[in-house]
Amino acid sequence: MRWWDIDPVLELEKDLFPEDAWSRGMFWSELAHSRGAEATRRYVVAEDGDRIVGYAGLTSSGDLADVQTIAVARDHWGTGLGGRLLTELLRAATAFECAEVMLECRVDNVRAQKLYERFGFEPIGFRRGYYQPGNVDALVMRLTDPSSSVVSTESTSVQGTETHG
Repeated sequence: MRWWDIDPVLELEKDLFPEDAWSRGMFWSELAHSRGAEATRRYVVAEDGDRIVGYAGLTSSGDLADVQTIAVARDHWGTGLGGRLLTELLRAATAFECAEVMLECRVDNVRAQKLYERFGFEPIGFRRGYYQPGNVDALVMRLTDPSSSVVSTESTSVQGTETHG
């Protein structure tokens, strides 16, 4: 993801997460930490032609990484794009030499939970009222050894969709 991707990413963000969408400033802040030798973030976008149809981001600190966001346009749900984005994040976690990857997922987002479970994430707890303003709980999930959990991109390919960092 680059700065010029922020506007189309914001459109998708507001469509998918209308109650708690990230702001332009939040994306700028994350991207500021994603380049150079001291980078601690990795953000990618998926394009179908000239349209951004997905994006994902990860942050790292020491040997721990945290999935910050994964989003896929509604018309690309069920195509494997979420798996491709997660694969890119797990590759980044491996490059950052992280031993564990954590994430929070809405308790009512069963589709996402199943994706994470396919990659080896396990539920370890809850964060009550984590998603605001809807006061929705988050399921906390953890993956140990992300380097052994990357699913082959052939099994999650989406024809005509490219992922760019």
